[in-house]
Amino acid sequence: MEEVKEHKARAKASKKEVVIAIKGLKKSFGKKEVLKDINLEVHTGENVVVLGKSGEGKSVTIECIVGMLIPDGGSLKVFGDEVADMNAEELKKLRMKIGFLFQSGALYDSMTVRENLEFPLTRVLKLKDEREIQERINEVLEGVGLLDAVDKLPSDLSGGMRKRIGLARTLIIKPQIMLYDEPTTGLDPITSREISELILSMQKKYKTTSIIITHDMECARITADRIMIMNDGKYIAEGTFEALQKSKDQIVKEFFKDIS
Repeated sequence: MEEVKEHKARAKASKKEVVIAIKGLKKSFGKKEVLKDINLEVHTGENVVVLGKSGEGKSVTIECIVGMLIPDGGSLKVFGDEVADMNAEELKKLRMKIGFLFQSGALYDSMTVRENLEFPLTRVLKLKDEREIQERINEVLEGVGLLDAVDKLPSDLSGGMRKRIGLARTLIIKPQIMLYDEPTTGLDPITSREISELILSMQKKYKTTSIIITHDMECARITADRIMIMNDGKYIAEGTFEALQKSKDQIVKEFFKDIS
């Protein structure tokens, strides 16, 4: 836990540039209001964890950040630019700066680990230098502790290993922002903790700014500089893990009831 404490101390040391700025964000699907009034600022190098019940719109928010969904109202700026105003080329450039780790890891089953990692380098970054490609592959695999899995297929890997490879593939383009959608779902407690600690160490190494959506309170405890709690389409509480754990609010207390 020393690395966790050190990370949080560094994060509090200075106020940094706002990378993501969300004001009054709204999004509905038919008659269902999912996002009613979302307000959030995320600073350079900060890990923000979002907690909330299923169906609250946690994933909808990050899909708006990358322009996969268009908000119905409010403002959402990334690197100072309004995402809703971007054209296709501007959105493409923005997405090259953002890593999105899906719940499943989203690996291509028919490709080896090496081929999965080559894909974003050759198709997204358009790299042609074979030496640079292999150096990047080796770097990220070493970072996630799976250098020896380079020629294996996803079907040969455990759930935890697939998550690690998914993280490696996301980080290989060296994004400035990381968006994690339930990164520990479906994993046993020990593997979940390993993935959470890996997220923290990769943030430290690559100096990314991150939003982490999770139901896993241990993941939140390990990774969060700041936690936002979502309820009924809004953020109702904000603070460190330790501060929110002491909250008297009944909704907030529900998240922390099984935490010792």
